[in-house]
Amino acid sequence: MLFCFFIFMNFFFRCSFLNGMIFSSFVIFWCFLILYGLFDKNYSSYQFLYLKHVVFTSNIQYCFGFGIDGISFIFILLTTLLFILTYLTGCKYNLFFLTEYCYCLFSLEIFLIAVFSAIDLISFFFLFESVLIPMFLIIGFWGTVNRKVYASMLFFLFTLLGSIALLFVIVLLYYDFGTFCFNILNKVELNNQKELFLWVLGFISFAVKIPIFPFHIWLPEAHVEAPSVGSVILAGILLKLGGYGILRILLSIFSNGCFFFLPLIYVFSIISILYASLTAIRQLDLKRIIAYSSIAHMNIIVIGLFSNTLEGLLGGTFLMVGHGLVSSLLFFLIGFLYDRYGTRLLIYYAGLIKTMPLFTFYFLLASLGNIGLPGTSNFIGEFLIFLGIFAKNKILFFYALFSVVLTSIYSLCANVIFFSKRDNLLNTF
Repeated sequence: MLFCFFIFMNFFFRCSFLNGMIFSSFVIFWCFLILYGLFDKNYSSYQFLYLKHVVFTSNIQYCFGFGIDGISFIFILLTTLLFILTYLTGCKYNLFFLTEYCYCLFSLEIFLIAVFSAIDLISFFFLFESVLIPMFLIIGFWGTVNRKVYASMLFFLFTLLGSIALLFVIVLLYYDFGTFCFNILNKVELNNQKELFLWVLGFISFAVKIPIFPFHIWLPEAHVEAPSVGSVILAGILLKLGGYGILRILLSIFSNGCFFFLPLIYVFSIISILYASLTAIRQLDLKRIIAYSSIAHMNIIVIGLFSNTLEGLLGGTFLMVGHGLVSSLLFFLIGFLYDRYGTRLLIYYAGLIKTMPLFTFYFLLASLGNIGLPGTSNFIGEFLIFLGIFAKNKILFFYALFSVVLTSIYSLCANVIFFSKRDNLLNTF
């Protein structure tokens, strides 16, 4: 329906292709705002349901559908908002194959809205994987000239590994219970050993998306080689698919497995946070700094989601939205610099305050939001997460809190370089 509306705007009103896409994205955003106003917040189940019953044979029947609840609404609004900004800022440059580029972006938006609206496993899986196709093309065709093919293939291979694991989970669940519906699977009782096995497969699938160490290798490469718009979508929305899958599948269907593997989750999350933060400190490429920062923040979210407390769960969900906004702003700003000067190395931007004072001010505000300064969106999510894990594990709380110190170091170092004198900094390096 969204795609047909997009075609209608371009061909019947004969507006330019890019203007038609921008107008369509605004209409989609306002439509979901209207739906949010009509949303009954006292009703916990899915609303605005669309169901379709398909009969393949007498023994194989499938009912798929789409609906929206409170969790999916948050991510849909984040998706539609960020895509408006990407259309307004990322498509104004003279890209080759601009029409195909716009189609990739619009199809990516449709797939993301659909995956957040899926109410059954099989629809979730196919849409979950369909998102990879336009993103693979955006990185491989419109990325930077250095290693864009390598980055796109690395992105594809790692996500394919997670896809195979998730497919096994879906097939085994259907073999046991004969349904894909989330609401039914949330109430079933699984064999203990089988539940642990399925939880491991599901966790691997979402650990690749988040990503968690050692499945993180693809993310820095994809961020560095992707165009600015690709980095914004990747950090702002695609990484949240892993957290959304944890909320929708692991915590709901495999709750016993989550409790059993809790120490393992905490160990891998802490390793990921410390590794990503320490690696970000030694980077000179601005995109790599934010890429490793995203890994650290997403693993803080994982700790919150698996904290087994209401505060941690709310904080993890809120931090996903906050990180989506803050990291997107940082990648937008870095994209502006790269489009003007052709480099992302920090040492060439020493003394930037003299030539671009407003840009430096905005980058400082975004960096403070990335740190989680009180008054920013990230602070609310991180505070709730720390509040939740403090009641559960004091050692885990200490390590998670130490990550804030490391985040402050690599975030403020970039701003110190912007405010420093160029000659002194070049002599240092």
